[in-house]
Amino acid sequence: MSRDLDNLVIQTRRDILRMVHAVNSGHPGGSLGCVEFFVVLYNQIMEHDHNNISKDMFILSNGHISPVYYSTLARAGYFEIKELSTFRKINSRLQGHPTNHDDLPGVNISSGSLGQGLSVGIGVALSKKLNNDNSIVYVLTGDGELQEGQNWEAFMYASANNVDNIIVTVDYNGQQIDGSTEDVLDIGNLKLKLESFNWKVLEIENGNSLNDVYNTLIEAKKNSMKGKPVVILMKTIMGNGVDFMMYSHKWHGIAPNDEQLEEALNQNPETLGDY
Repeated sequence: MSRDLDNLVIQTRRDILRMVHAVNSGHPGGSLGCVEFFVVLYNQIMEHDHNNISKDMFILSNGHISPVYYSTLARAGYFEIKELSTFRKINSRLQGHPTNHDDLPGVNISSGSLGQGLSVGIGVALSKKLNNDNSIVYVLTGDGELQEGQNWEAFMYASANNVDNIIVTVDYNGQQIDGSTEDVLDIGNLKLKLESFNWKVLEIENGNSLNDVYNTLIEAKKNSMKGKPVVILMKTIMGNGVDFMMYSHKWHGIAPNDEQLEEALNQNPETLGDY
């Protein structure tokens, strides 16, 4: 991976931290854990253009990690970077959970009601098939989110109907708002479950490695359009890149205070320029 992408990872972390700190609200933990995925997806993998529906499309199901989503879109040129400073403020297009009623470029669905994004993604993928559109639908969901039953209807439907133009990634950090997924509601062996649902299952042991994310997404693309939907189990670290946030569910939805923000930013020195 290039130094430019390494710098973008650091800058995206800075954006996330500054956004949630400014309003003392938001979800830094999962956002920080998915930075590498978003940087690779939008800069190396997807063929994306908000004004062209025949391009690849991304669906964020676990909408509470909107800070990493907004930073990615702004840094990719979908809207001005300075708009990040309006995060979660009155009349902002950058609400705590993404909404599409304000025509925010790059946001395809309103999300945050957990368990729905996979179903929406399958619907979009089927629409593309009906229109002879060979582009891919990418969906990101959380492991705790898979406790929602609607996901399992969707997994079953996609494989039964050969929806093979969808690539789903599960942020497999093992944490949710009240504790570990194992303690709250154990989701068991996801690989065996999803293979039994007749999905092609790939794994990323280090979802915070740009190279590992890139290589697995490339493999996923190679396995698409071959009769089976593809799912990636991506093991990440909640709060990645900020040592006092890492591995802890306590940073699922708590913003850093002034001192914590300074400490976190010092661990991620400025590269591309803050908003």
